[in-house]
Amino acid sequence: MTVQTLSEHDAQAATRGFFFALGAYTFWGVQPIFMKAVAHIPATEVVAHRIIWSVPIAGLVLLLLGRTADLKAALRSGRTLLMAAVTASLITFNWGIYVWAIAVDRAVETALGYYINPLVSVLMGAMLLGERLSRPQVLAVGLAALAVVIMTVYAGGLPWVSLALALSFAVYGFLRKTLPIGPSQGFFLEVLILCLPALGYIAWLQFNGESHFVASAPGDMVLLMLCGPITSIPLLLYAFGAKLLRFSTIGIMQYIGPSIVLLIAVFVFGEPFGGVRAVAFGLIWVALAIYSWTMLRGLKAA
Repeated sequence: MTVQTLSEHDAQAATRGFFFALGAYTFWGVQPIFMKAVAHIPATEVVAHRIIWSVPIAGLVLLLLGRTADLKAALRSGRTLLMAAVTASLITFNWGIYVWAIAVDRAVETALGYYINPLVSVLMGAMLLGERLSRPQVLAVGLAALAVVIMTVYAGGLPWVSLALALSFAVYGFLRKTLPIGPSQGFFLEVLILCLPALGYIAWLQFNGESHFVASAPGDMVLLMLCGPITSIPLLLYAFGAKLLRFSTIGIMQYIGPSIVLLIAVFVFGEPFGGVRAVAFGLIWVALAIYSWTMLRGLKAA
């Protein structure tokens, strides 16, 4: 294979990766519209169905890709199962906060949470791994902290929805990297571990007559079954995209999702945005611009 052919192959792979990642972030961005459709259903029940209906989709993808060997090895490792149980618990908590927040008209706060997530990850790297922060990175984290302080004073309390989403997802990402299996295998292992408690909870709801998954409400049944693909598809698209793209490209594209969420929250859901919130988000955007610049500069210097 010639150098030119290799270059063309790399370009095609990058193009595929770009559209995979774009699909994932766009999917995540418009997801609040679906979550509004299930807002009348308790968040815990929605999350349980997200887990249950994700299992067959994730399992089918593993079979089609022929990646079941890694999964079998993971199931025989007590350490891997314990680590997967921890990451599964974190992502369940994250999903629960997100579903609840959309239902109670706090989508703007979810957008803020996913905007500050990369800055929380940088701070975690410094605190837990001893990674040194450059001056621009310290400035970026400081601006994000100032934005949180402004939101706290404005709201009369911490923007806990944003912080809970950012912290849980950052810790999830940090621990997820320690799982010795690929992203698609890891996702299947997580939902497989969560499957039994989710099934138990759904059975309890059915027994007590509190379930929305009943024949008398076919619309709710369809919506709850759709929780599977709504959850699995963007995660799988992201996994494939991340493998084909440079880290810097993924790093910049991660702002697509919360940007779409913010637009939907303001212009579709009619949530308030202005004054103090605009100032706080402005500080976050400046912080993210600084963070992205330092990340790109570091990659070019490598």
